[in-house]
Amino acid sequence: MTPLEKLKTWLGTSPGFAIFSDFWADYTDRVDPGTGSISPGGLAEIERRKDILGNVTVTSQYNFSIYCVFEKAPGDDAGATINADWVMDFQEWVQEQSVLGLVPVFGDVPRDEKIMAQNGVLYDINEGAATYTVQLSVQFKKRYEVKNAWPI
Repeated sequence: MTPLEKLKTWLGTSPGFAIFSDFWADYTDRVDPGTGSISPGGLAEIERRKDILGNVTVTSQYNFSIYCVFEKAPGDDAGATINADWVMDFQEWVQEQSVLGLVPVFGDVPRDEKIMAQNGVLYDINEGAATYTVQLSVQFKKRYEVKNAWPI
């Protein structure tokens, strides 16, 4: 399963995700309330460590953007509050799942992995709909064993 598929499947277990009638991979221009998407933002290497034998442990981070389209009438503060609360609740759910180790595994050291949801903001507003975005990042470690070319 690809990292995107792992995340999309895991996100579907969030209690708040029942609100979405459709949730796609990659950003979409659709402005239908009750829809969303997850878009990959790339892989970044955070750290590389080599042990005495030459084996390497790499800490990496996947970055994603989650787009959520909700109903929002112009001047509707009550609806805006519901939407903002959803974004905050979602970020807290991600943090709780990560702390409890209930997240997908991407590397070789599951105890060191973490998923973070942050920077939830109103991204765009159209007549009757508001799009919010949340940045999701996954930090994980992979170990690479280096085979010596000569006997020790």
